[in-house]
Amino acid sequence: MPEQALSDVKVLDLTWHIAGPYCTKLLAGYGAEVVKVERPGEGDPARRMGPFFKDDPHPEKSGLFLHLNTNKKGITLNLKSATGKKILKALVSDADILVESFSPRVMPSLGLDYQTLEQINPKLVMVSISNFGQSGPYRDFRASEIVEYAMGGEMYSTGIADREPLKLGGNVTQYQAGTVAAVATMGALYGAECQEVGQHVDVSIMETKAGSADRRIIYLLGNACAGVLTTRWPPPREAVRMMILPQGVYPCKDGFINTLSLPQWWPRYLEAMGMPELKDDPRFQNIFSAEAGMEFDAIWYSWLADHTREELFETFREARIASAPVNSPEDLLEYAHLKERQYFTEIDHPETGKVTYPGAPFKMTETPCQARHPAPLLGQHNEEIYCKLLGYPREDLVKLRESGVI
Repeated sequence: MPEQALSDVKVLDLTWHIAGPYCTKLLAGYGAEVVKVERPGEGDPARRMGPFFKDDPHPEKSGLFLHLNTNKKGITLNLKSATGKKILKALVSDADILVESFSPRVMPSLGLDYQTLEQINPKLVMVSISNFGQSGPYRDFRASEIVEYAMGGEMYSTGIADREPLKLGGNVTQYQAGTVAAVATMGALYGAECQEVGQHVDVSIMETKAGSADRRIIYLLGNACAGVLTTRWPPPREAVRMMILPQGVYPCKDGFINTLSLPQWWPRYLEAMGMPELKDDPRFQNIFSAEAGMEFDAIWYSWLADHTREELFETFREARIASAPVNSPEDLLEYAHLKERQYFTEIDHPETGKVTYPGAPFKMTETPCQARHPAPLLGQHNEEIYCKLLGYPREDLVKLRESGVI
């Protein structure tokens, strides 16, 4: 049995920023040998994106880069040079997977498209992650997180109901695309092993978000199938409050608490608040009254202000009300549940020393995720890959570096 689930899988990583590196990070975490290929002298642009360790803007101290590239080896290679292309093709001959996140025109323009590479390695799984996919009228368009989130349809459902749509914070679309790409990669790899043939996997970041906008699609299909197209369309954003019961995020003594309500839970809320008499209060007999909800808010907000998140979480659990504290990143580091499950891990890096990193998104009993080594320094494994794997003499390494190939 291998030490890890993917310990016999070899991956070439030609990705940058977030979506692609997160895909290959997941593969590396479960044992795949991932070789990250970066541009000589500059490397992945994520190296220049903060936050930085101790606020020192250094290419080896980007928190984003360090997180997304753990367990990978790193080399530099100029893919625009003839020698660089020759080297990459040599690496492809021994690889199981190649993941790239360039614009669709780039790999073909370099003579490194799938049709070329499959001639070198017929079992190669090549995964291309791009903004809008390898085909279609938008294929060469540039995009950002907010563009993909909006065009994918998800933004229409987030925000306050009577205001403009809003985007969720962070880079949720990029991480979702990376996760989808990793799943697609494993499916294609399984197919390659079973059928002895590789394939090209086309991942559109925008389409991964469109696929998650299923509430609106199901809503439309359901109405169409029922022949009912007079129902309100498009469906409203879910932030609207339609009854007395609190729904959403609310401030409390030391932060915020989130609650989810059902009409039948009204007595549970009153018991949890120690105010069962409000059940008979004439003001609150119609729990679907928005006006009554605003009047109840005065009582609700005042009560929350006297309790901490943990107190409220425990109270609502006992009352069988769905709720959760809104945790900050600092809270998560000290969270008892995550500590018990040993979610976080410490990794020692030559530039930052030991730093705590997020752990694996799922656990495997026999072949667990392991933090084998930190994100690579720029070109850290050039000698290992070029000399030991491909057989280049060490003196040639100097020439390659001086000519700008590596």
